[in-house]
Amino acid sequence: MDALLQWCSKLVEPVAGRRLGLSAVAGDASFRRYFRLEGCEPTRIAVFAPPDKERNLEFTRIAAMLREAGVCAPEVIAHDSASGFLLLSDFGDTLMLGALDEHSVDRLYARAMDTLLRIQGTATACEGWHLPAYSGALLLQEMQLFPDWYLKGLLGIALGAHDRALLQELFARLVASAQEQPQVFVHRDYHSRNLMLLPGGALGVIDFQDAVTGPLTYDLVSLLRDCYVQWAPARVEAWAASFAARAVAAGSMQPVPAATFRRWFDWMGLQRHIKVLGIFARLWLRDGKPGYLHDLPLVMRYTLDVAAAHPETAPFADWLRDRVLPVARGQDWYRAR
Repeated sequence: MDALLQWCSKLVEPVAGRRLGLSAVAGDASFRRYFRLEGCEPTRIAVFAPPDKERNLEFTRIAAMLREAGVCAPEVIAHDSASGFLLLSDFGDTLMLGALDEHSVDRLYARAMDTLLRIQGTATACEGWHLPAYSGALLLQEMQLFPDWYLKGLLGIALGAHDRALLQELFARLVASAQEQPQVFVHRDYHSRNLMLLPGGALGVIDFQDAVTGPLTYDLVSLLRDCYVQWAPARVEAWAASFAARAVAAGSMQPVPAATFRRWFDWMGLQRHIKVLGIFARLWLRDGKPGYLHDLPLVMRYTLDVAAAHPETAPFADWLRDRVLPVARGQDWYRAR
């Protein structure tokens, strides 16, 4: 990335006796490419984010909004919107995911939920610009990735009229549940691969450029039913109930019956995991990224378990178990989790 390095060289002075250089940093599911700018003190993160594919202006605006609210988001030191170049503060390489185990998870999730309460209290507008709404149309568009990319594209399952009607009814139910919740600042991908452990105990938050104003439980279920790590259901339910009480105390929501919050939480997770099944399939079929295929069985398990736990969604669970799971289990990439 010679052009990116040249751009950085105009902004950052090297340490005496050293030259600036870029080393690749592990990326994510997007088109963005990350590099550590070395030879300076402190090091920086240089990003190439194709402007025709990535939400760079939104990233810079949202970073400022989060930092204003006291959230530890990267500082955008400089950006070139035409080229898709950004220069950010360096949060290091320690993702929360790698630090999670039976002994650390309560402490780390408590920190993540503290941060989430602060995110949910962040203003959703600044200087005439506001976060887009997590609209019913967007929620439906996301879930449509499931039949298009997972069922048809990855598994080769052709849907009949009964199948489409079942999905349409389910999707409408999940949208209604999302829209009846308190609407807050939603990170939209709040999980252990987008949270970083920083020196001194701070929790860094990244990958927030798709933030919206939306349902209060969305980021919570992203964290607690993480697509990359699984915890005992009873533990997840206890964490969720604790967060509900804290959200009431913080003023993010009014008190609601425990059963209502549990339904919000479960059905929001169902919407997210249905979407993710489609996204992970698309990352392989369209973008040539096979690594996410190995996370599909856990996402399927979440989807089945949650759908089966509610009478209203149990028919979908039965359909998924009988119609889809046998085909998925026959794939080379499938391994039960």
